[in-house]
Amino acid sequence: MTSDWRNWQDFRAAQQEMVLPADTVAHIPLTIRYVDRGAAQRGTILLMHGIPTWGYLYHAVIPVLVEAGYRVLAPDFLGHGWSDRRDRFDRSFQDQARMITAFLSALELSQVDVVGHDTGGAVALILAIEQAARVNRLVITNSVCYDRFDDDMLDFGHPLRWQARPVSDLVAALEASLAAGLSNPSQLTPEFREGIIAPWASEEGKLSLLRNAAALNANQTMALVDRHGDIAAPTLILWAMDDPWQKSEDGQQLASEIPGARFQAIEGASHWVQQDAPEQFSQALLAFFENSTAQQQR
Repeated sequence: MTSDWRNWQDFRAAQQEMVLPADTVAHIPLTIRYVDRGAAQRGTILLMHGIPTWGYLYHAVIPVLVEAGYRVLAPDFLGHGWSDRRDRFDRSFQDQARMITAFLSALELSQVDVVGHDTGGAVALILAIEQAARVNRLVITNSVCYDRFDDDMLDFGHPLRWQARPVSDLVAALEASLAAGLSNPSQLTPEFREGIIAPWASEEGKLSLLRNAAALNANQTMALVDRHGDIAAPTLILWAMDDPWQKSEDGQQLASEIPGARFQAIEGASHWVQQDAPEQFSQALLAFFENSTAQQQR
């Protein structure tokens, strides 16, 4: 299936907007941007990105899932992409989880299949533990799940080191990160590069990314470790094996700690697996959802 967005601008134009009232997540109303595609013939899939990406990371995956009969939601996290980027709220994993819970409630969705990548995986684990009734099935892919954080992202979290530097320096660092996280250089297309970087290529965007990076906190992921065993949702740990930052050992350990979880490798792909190997990634999701549905119906 081909999507009806030719570039990131089309993807952004396809996003819808939701305002979460004050005191729902923060003391002020917060604007969330998200893509909502497809009919839920086979269920609803929630796709969560990480840092420094936004919903556009899944641009090649969403059409495949929609064609297979799923409704697909791809929100931008607080401070990420084109969701609220004001310098007036927290962006911690717990706050992102609260935002997602409020987002699902506003859409009147009681249960979804959850896919979390990078820091979105940390949020997915929080949801699976603390909002278990909402998570039908869980996929964790190349995610932060212990205390292994990318040094470049942690460096962005030092405002005094970065605030005075020009946007062009940030863009150059992000370009290097995109290249380092792809095994297939041909997948670093001008469209992908421009699309991922677009939200950060301004002073407002730069500051928002610095605030997002400053919110990275291993205490919040390590606080989940003793609770991984409480996860009841059928779980797939899907890992692109060439990842220079989120090592497969973490994924394998996580799979051993979640009851019944299965570890599946994607060879020849790296951290930005949704761009690096979109067909393998999409088909792995669909196969997992189909097989787990069959098992649930037995």
